[in-house]
Amino acid sequence: MKRLATAALAVPLALAAVFYLPGLWFFIAVLVVFELAVLEYVQLADALAPGGPNRVLLILVPLAAFALTPQLWLQSSPDPAMGLLGLVFFALSVCLGALVLLFRVPIEQGLASMGAIAWGVPYLALPAASLYHLQQLDPWVLVLLFGIVWLGDSAAYYCGRAWGRRKLAPMVSPNKTWEGAIASLIAALVAAAVWSWLRLGTVPAGLLALAVVTSLAAQIGDLVESLIKRAAGVKDSGTLLPGHGGVLDRVDALLFAAPTLFLGLSLMELGAVAP
Repeated sequence: MKRLATAALAVPLALAAVFYLPGLWFFIAVLVVFELAVLEYVQLADALAPGGPNRVLLILVPLAAFALTPQLWLQSSPDPAMGLLGLVFFALSVCLGALVLLFRVPIEQGLASMGAIAWGVPYLALPAASLYHLQQLDPWVLVLLFGIVWLGDSAAYYCGRAWGRRKLAPMVSPNKTWEGAIASLIAALVAAAVWSWLRLGTVPAGLLALAVVTSLAAQIGDLVESLIKRAAGVKDSGTLLPGHGGVLDRVDALLFAAPTLFLGLSLMELGAVAP
């Protein structure tokens, strides 16, 4: 019941933000949610490298996401923004070792600390920026993303419980099965087909293929977050969402799915899915 009650509140709020918040305010709303996820990620990183400057991610992630959304702060060509983005990530790579030295991280934790920070920035900044770009393209594209991820997750859960026999990744997530993964792919195809027919009046094969790839990315994102939690020795990333665990537990699939969908639509030419 807690799980359903949380979803009943969160889903309408998410859709209201998608359709009614203008670009800047939507980006800010996304950052607020992702900062909660960053905080949970930092707590997981602290379990592996407690002496590391992991909380710097609370600053680095929104800065990187901002650099990835030049429309918010650049009126002309985004080319200079890409140069700035490259500078940001170059500075991150150069300064990472200096940060670890400055905070006097224990030698045995140095590599884990640098890895947690270096992974954490793109892991959380890229999807935040991708959600903004997708909303700017067309809010309905985010409905497509949510349909692929949420319906796929539900199909995997219920079909896996009913018919699942073959374990997908038993060391990382013992409850996930190949049957559930296949059901998730089928649900993604159905979601994309229905969305495409209602929104575009046609069902392009390219969009269906992209839905499958996005569903695969979502499932990998789910497994990667489970891997991080396993390494940290916890079941959930947090307790903020009753019945769901933490915020990171709820956005884990979106972390890979949102950039995948945005990249795929970019390659397909964005206008093809925005009437």
